[in-house]
Amino acid sequence: MTPKQLFYEKQAATVIRHLEKRKMKGFYCPTKEDAVAVAMSLTAPDTTVCFGGSASLLESGVMDALKARTDITLIDRGNAKTPEEIQQVYRHAFLADSYFMSTNAITIDGQLVNIDGNGNRVAALIYGPNQVIIVAGMNKIVPTVEDAVRRVRNTATPPNCIRLNLDTPCAATGACADCLSEHCICSQIVITRRSRSADRIKVLLVGEELGF
Repeated sequence: MTPKQLFYEKQAATVIRHLEKRKMKGFYCPTKEDAVAVAMSLTAPDTTVCFGGSASLLESGVMDALKARTDITLIDRGNAKTPEEIQQVYRHAFLADSYFMSTNAITIDGQLVNIDGNGNRVAALIYGPNQVIIVAGMNKIVPTVEDAVRRVRNTATPPNCIRLNLDTPCAATGACADCLSEHCICSQIVITRRSRSADRIKVLLVGEELGF
């Protein structure tokens, strides 16, 4: 085990301990393959699954694994052909058995910090699906909530806007401009400091860098 791998393992143990104090369930997955295995074990057959937009889900292989499952009903907004159909997918997410997403940042003391544009992703995190399964690389761990917000606005949002081909100042310059532009994806800032329902939120910490 390399020093970095050992560091991730020890840091993840600290985060998971704090997540449990906040009534969230944590798992440490040393590799992407481990994360896929845990994610699939948490997804029961004959259930409905939905997901939020996430580079981490794609990079980890979790999205491919979900799409390969023939024993679940996967609600995929990629199949929606009109804005109205996309809105229906967003609404169906609230009735899903499982909702997959990543998180923009996690503090060392177990708080989740997310910034969202439409708000559908953070809405499902807060309420609706029976369980929320979060897949996040260890690159998203930060010391404090303030660090988390800075990380999201300066490190995660600009490349996400570029990925989504959005016309925002940060996509043009690579730096947050605290904008109110039409395509701004920093509409909602949500801090999840605890889960009211024990173990509804499950956080898979992956010992690799994933997403933005």
